[in-house]
Amino acid sequence: MQPCIPLFTNIKRYNDKTNNCITAKLLPGEFYVTKTSEMITTVLGSCVAACIYDSATGIGGMNHFMLPGQESADGDDNSARYGLYAMENLINEVLKCGCMKEKLKAKLFGGGQIIEKMSDIGRKNIHFAKTFLYAEGIPLESSDVGLIYPRKVNFFPDSGKVLVKRLKTLHNSTIQDRERRYMESINKEKLSGDVELF
Repeated sequence: MQPCIPLFTNIKRYNDKTNNCITAKLLPGEFYVTKTSEMITTVLGSCVAACIYDSATGIGGMNHFMLPGQESADGDDNSARYGLYAMENLINEVLKCGCMKEKLKAKLFGGGQIIEKMSDIGRKNIHFAKTFLYAEGIPLESSDVGLIYPRKVNFFPDSGKVLVKRLKTLHNSTIQDRERRYMESINKEKLSGDVELF
């Protein structure tokens, strides 16, 4: 297996036999950039993933963030949960790898309200990501966001191709359990004043 960019050695990578390629699997709060022919995959509930790439160079990456806007005040590892951290770091790393900002394109996925009657954090994540891309002048080529479905996203940065599967039935409660934990952590942070949602 070809080595990844040193910054991303913590990301789980494996050989995906279905797509016949090396694959990096993102968990919430992670991002990954590659200069080689790899696939990046993740599963989203209310979280949003932005796929940023430059089709001329074949360089690109994906993030997976849980909450819109700010990063944590103390700069700890939890800051990766926030859209501002996730978007800025993804774009900066793609640029460090040799892309030009004016050539970047984006695709957005996720932001589903997968648990009925719970806060619609997904809608806020979508709004944040679209607003951020507009402010940065990065065109949004396509998206599959909102609704009530979790999604599995497979992104091929070298071509910009994305395969999205809406998960209408789930084999276990992992995604819903994660969503409930997000809501609990948001409520705790709102009480402590660390997070201000918009």
